[in-house]
Amino acid sequence: MMAGASRDSLNAVLTASGPALAEGGVALSSELFSALDVLDEHGALRRSLTDPAWSTERRHGLVDSLFGGRLTPGALQVLKDLAGRRWSAERDLGDALETVAAHAAAAEAERGGHDGLAGLSRELLAFNRTAETSHEVQWALTDQQAPVEARRRLAERLLGADSSQSGRLLVARAVTAPRGRKPFRAVREFADVVAQRQRQWIADVTVARELDEGQRARLSSGLNRAFGRDLVLDVTVDPAVVGGIRVQVGDDVIDGSMSNRLNDLQRRMAA
Repeated sequence: MMAGASRDSLNAVLTASGPALAEGGVALSSELFSALDVLDEHGALRRSLTDPAWSTERRHGLVDSLFGGRLTPGALQVLKDLAGRRWSAERDLGDALETVAAHAAAAEAERGGHDGLAGLSRELLAFNRTAETSHEVQWALTDQQAPVEARRRLAERLLGADSSQSGRLLVARAVTAPRGRKPFRAVREFADVVAQRQRQWIADVTVARELDEGQRARLSSGLNRAFGRDLVLDVTVDPAVVGGIRVQVGDDVIDGSMSNRLNDLQRRMAA
């Protein structure tokens, strides 16, 4: 789990690269995973790209020299953005690159909105459930002596013929390059990335009393306009929300509750 500067750097890269991830999708994800293989194989490269004594320009130059002819401009820009950030530990750079690559794959599914992300989440979690039912399957997927291609083909069979491009890529990655983890742990972490993006499509609404159909429709329409996407409303009734409403979409909170205003007044009076 990242902390401090590394967590802040990852969040900054995800914000900055959002449009590129949405446009690049699975193709971009594959490129970023390939770049991650290079980082994982060359410790000197990781140390150079995370060395605080190196200037951003020097690190960008190193990325250009090594990857400039191998990556598309979009993938190269994401990699340079990562290389230009501060990292608390050398490994954090690779972990962050893996996370960004997973977000790109999830962005492909997100073109289908919340339902697309929900489908990808079901694929990943179902894969783990299927594998957990057979010790033989678990052994076959974790046997590092087995050919990589054989493990990848087995993973695809477990996913099923109707699986998505994003699901096949993420599961194949977890099985062929788990980076020191059990493949099922890697799949679970990829599923967590999908869940994180799903939360951006869910509006957690807390109200003091039940909404009728008209109120729910007006609220849904207003929130969709405000956030620029068709949100799924998850409504909870809490009498403590006096005379108002609280809405959370991802990290964004809209709180118009009377109780919150009273608490703010009390804090100001006590100051």
